[in-house]
Amino acid sequence: MSPVFYYILIPISVAAVVLVLATGIYSMTKGGEFNRKYSNKLMRLRILLQFVAILIIMLAVYLASR
Repeated sequence: MSPVFYYILIPISVAAVVLVLATGIYSMTKGGEFNRKYSNKLMRLRILLQFVAILIIMLAVYLASR
């Protein structure tokens, strides 16, 4: 895979994590029905996206060092 692939994929995966994290923080500060309904789902999604982002970064570092 080309390095350009990682220059695009890594920022997208990190931005997805930041977006879900910001949505979760906003919903916690706002409270209400949205927070009660989606806070746990947002937490799970954030953890999954962090896992995927870390895997992509680790794969990029591994392939760059070869």
